[in-house]
Amino acid sequence: MPELPEVETVRRGLLAAMEGARFTRVEARREDLRSPLPQNFAGRLTGARLEALGRRGKYLVGRLSSGETLIMHLGMTGRFTIEGKGKTRPAEFYDSSPVDPRHDHIVFDMTRRGAAARIVFNDPRRFGLMDLVATPALPSCAHFAGMGPEPLDEEFSAEVLNASLAGRAAPIKAALLDQRAVAGLGNIYASEALYRAGISPRRKAASVAGVRGVRLHGAIRAVLSEAIEAGGSTLRDFAGAGGAPGGFQHRFEVYDRAGAPCPRCAAPVRRIVQSGRSTFYCGACQR
Repeated sequence: MPELPEVETVRRGLLAAMEGARFTRVEARREDLRSPLPQNFAGRLTGARLEALGRRGKYLVGRLSSGETLIMHLGMTGRFTIEGKGKTRPAEFYDSSPVDPRHDHIVFDMTRRGAAARIVFNDPRRFGLMDLVATPALPSCAHFAGMGPEPLDEEFSAEVLNASLAGRAAPIKAALLDQRAVAGLGNIYASEALYRAGISPRRKAASVAGVRGVRLHGAIRAVLSEAIEAGGSTLRDFAGAGGAPGGFQHRFEVYDRAGAPCPRCAAPVRRIVQSGRSTFYCGACQR
């Protein structure tokens, strides 16, 4: 599942084609993805201008001139492709497997300053999502109600992180995956941040407050920033809007490195399962 850095990479890849452009034609080739598309989805988009393309957690958020906001989630296999001027390129979310046009489910024809582009959403497993919500209701809608702070925003401080973890008996790794604590953080970057902070993923979340919380706050921000700079992580299904795969997977220190030597102490990296997800860590360095 793409995490914050991958979704941010996709957003940046789509900006030139979508932000400020008008939907001249919208084709929904099926009535649902993960859930049913909004009623009259194509009609409500057609003619509207996408005034700003942002991101909230792992969602793309497009503010429309119609007073609504288009919410998009990639799911596990969702990929945007931009077509224009005779060229086709992935929208910064790279999948080395060939694209099967049978899974082209949503097509946006868009125009800005006389330049036309077609944005195609392809999703073989249909775990993606598209929704339309009245813009004033966005913070309280089902997708974002209760979602925690954006980890790269100024509002996300060590004090805010410590407060969200206070009193929580769950392991810190599980607490970080809870989007109510930090928006957009997922399995890969939670493992990497905990390693950098020297914190065991087994430790109770409440015990991370204080000096450990300060270290973890800095590690989360650093890991996410570096991953965005690298274009995200390409494991199997990820690719960005310029066609290049992400590169942060080459910088993993513990994730997916079970049995490999810890970069700090050379002890073997361990793999455990927490809440049904693989966790990678160094039992010697992380306490």
